[in-house]
Amino acid sequence: MYFLNEMIGTFLLVLLGDGVCCNVKLDGSGMKGGDTTHIALGWGLAVLIPAFIFGTSTGAHLNPTVTLAMAANGTLDWALVPQYIVGQMLGGFLGAAFLIVLFHDQLKRTEDSVLKRGCFCTAPGIRNYWRNALSEITCSFVLVFAILGIGSTTAGVSAVNYLFVYSIIVSIGMSFGGLTGYSMNAARDFSPRVAFALFCPGKDKDPDWAYSWIPSIMPLIGGLLAVALFHCVTLAP
Repeated sequence: MYFLNEMIGTFLLVLLGDGVCCNVKLDGSGMKGGDTTHIALGWGLAVLIPAFIFGTSTGAHLNPTVTLAMAANGTLDWALVPQYIVGQMLGGFLGAAFLIVLFHDQLKRTEDSVLKRGCFCTAPGIRNYWRNALSEITCSFVLVFAILGIGSTTAGVSAVNYLFVYSIIVSIGMSFGGLTGYSMNAARDFSPRVAFALFCPGKDKDPDWAYSWIPSIMPLIGGLLAVALFHCVTLAP
């Protein structure tokens, strides 16, 4: 059940999140021209909707960073981590693959291969690997630290906490999105990157594998740092 729920939830996350990028960026879309605010709000909703659906069954992690952090925090059995993460990675791949079917005509009409790739995975505004890595660590630190903090309040025992998670995603995007695209999540970056490489129509497709490790691996570090600091703060006298 955990595998299936995380897979479906992450499928919806990528379908809606990458979907808003396709909707406002690709040639031939009736909503082409939407701005970064449109994208930030859309991504927040893309997290909120599956969180409400699957929150009570799996916690709606939808993200290996959150899963690893919750296991390190002691709120998730380590034995469940593999099926959570495999479900998330598969769901992200399927969500992106389905989007390529939905927006196939728009993808064919759009000649800019970098723009098309940006609909499915992140890229730095300025390529500087150590600063890009620091950006993803910072975004993921804020995400996990805020999730832990909200979970320790009365909101954590009600559906209201998912509304706060929406606000976290939007806040991070609006504060740091221009640096690296605030991936924070291998299932929303690496898996769609693979789907883009395999299925996206057009020539000169470059998945930018040289950069792909930053939005996939660095968020894990940020999440674990957040758990460590949260325990220091909450356990301090």
